[in-house]
Amino acid sequence: MFTRFLLASATLIVTACGVQRINPDGSAPAAAVAEDHSGHDMAQGSGAPGPMTPASQGQGAGVPAGAADVAERLARSPRHAEWAKVATSPGSADSIAAWVVFPERRDNAPVVVVIHEIFGLSGWVRGVADQLAADGFIAIAPDLLSMERGGATPDSMAWADARNMIGRVTPEKMNAMVAAVAQYGMSLPAAAKSYGVVGYCWGGTASFNHAVFGAPGLKAAVVYYGSSPAAEEIAKVRIPVLGLYGENDQRVNATIARADSTMHAIGGHFVQRTYAGAGHGFLRAQDQPANADASRLAWPETVAWFRRYLN
Repeated sequence: MFTRFLLASATLIVTACGVQRINPDGSAPAAAVAEDHSGHDMAQGSGAPGPMTPASQGQGAGVPAGAADVAERLARSPRHAEWAKVATSPGSADSIAAWVVFPERRDNAPVVVVIHEIFGLSGWVRGVADQLAADGFIAIAPDLLSMERGGATPDSMAWADARNMIGRVTPEKMNAMVAAVAQYGMSLPAAAKSYGVVGYCWGGTASFNHAVFGAPGLKAAVVYYGSSPAAEEIAKVRIPVLGLYGENDQRVNATIARADSTMHAIGGHFVQRTYAGAGHGFLRAQDQPANADASRLAWPETVAWFRRYLN
């Protein structure tokens, strides 16, 4: 049962087929430098979405606010948002708190589930959901720590508390909660019957794990600076996955190769982008110029990916 209640350097892009330098304005130099995976077939194994045009960008041509600016952005948002309590399973007394933001459009919208970082459902994550709604999706950001907390908390937690709580959210629990929230979202009268997942840091890893899980209605995943699962798990993926990474994040980036090679081996659909000079958490920390440049390039890729595979 569901209950709702109101409340300036160049950027390096790496795909499964090659490496390309991209300027901060999104333009590409004439020459591209091939890497070891240059023999991969983009059209079949790792095809990139087509370029965004002004007509395809629709109502939301922006980028999510960074952590320093999100409160002001949320205060000015014209979109309807509400809290929801989502049962973990039909008839269960246990529920997940989730923040739902609706787009302003005349037809039904696909659903995107936003998986938070280690700190739970922060104001910054709600800002990401608001921008997804501006771009035409019903965005649902569940607080996957809400069962541990006994309710949602919209502000970031202390590192030690968050680390302790997030350690109790196993992949099995995470997948069950994300699937329940997605089913809730797709049951809304204004929703289309498909969903995607996007996650950041811990949530990026969770997004890839949810692609492995493959719940009904799941059509696409986007991974922001999250580690890849083990190769034997990646081999189970049956949906397209977009990975977006900062160059200065080798802890995570060391796991990209196994995702690339495994997805290629199974004939999967995986595209990776690595942005020069950007660090871990670049979409949140846009006060750093390289991170801001990466964000301006990564977000249109995200929107184009979901528009391509959820519509």
